[in-house]
Amino acid sequence: MNVTVFGATGAIGSLTVVELLDRGHHVTAYARHPGKVPASWGDRVRVFVGEMSDQDAIDAAIAGADAVVSALGPVLTRDEKGHPLTEGTHHLLDAMHRHGVRRYVCHATPAVWDPQERPTWQTRLIRLLPQTFGRRAYEEIRGMTDPVMASDLDWTIVRFIRPTNEPKKGRVRAGFFATDRIGFAVTRADIAAFTAAQVDDDTYVRRAPAISN
Repeated sequence: MNVTVFGATGAIGSLTVVELLDRGHHVTAYARHPGKVPASWGDRVRVFVGEMSDQDAIDAAIAGADAVVSALGPVLTRDEKGHPLTEGTHHLLDAMHRHGVRRYVCHATPAVWDPQERPTWQTRLIRLLPQTFGRRAYEEIRGMTDPVMASDLDWTIVRFIRPTNEPKKGRVRAGFFATDRIGFAVTRADIAAFTAAQVDDDTYVRRAPAISN
């Protein structure tokens, strides 16, 4: 498949690109900073450079794609202003509709609830903390996921709580709060592997599975 990845040079995004390549997909990477593009990609990855406000660049990166993956996440710093990822998500979704791309996989925290999930102490806590101490980041997460869940796309939102830099374990526990036992920590490498696997797997279409190790 032709897969366009946003946030492709981030900690999880770059690992996701490698996982997709290893699975035999053709990857287009959308990145803000050309200097962060790994030399190891060589000519295996087509790269578009642009901001999430650049509607034309986003459109060009999505043209010809079979699926889109977003590894974007809000910056947790006090000097970050506005809601650039919310704006960018709207541009991204508009481009997907223009080009007839239906499969979309993105990331979030359990501050976003699965449509069929019952709230638990974990989900309530994880929603309360950012609302109290990181309001802008919480608004960005909701702004990146609410329009997706309201769309007619074949979306999957991969949720996780505490990503770590430990080596890939090669296994994850995936499910839903209140019905499955989901822990807190998961390696970024395992997040990337799970994300890449969703591109051509319909198990969690229109669902938001939570994962942990």
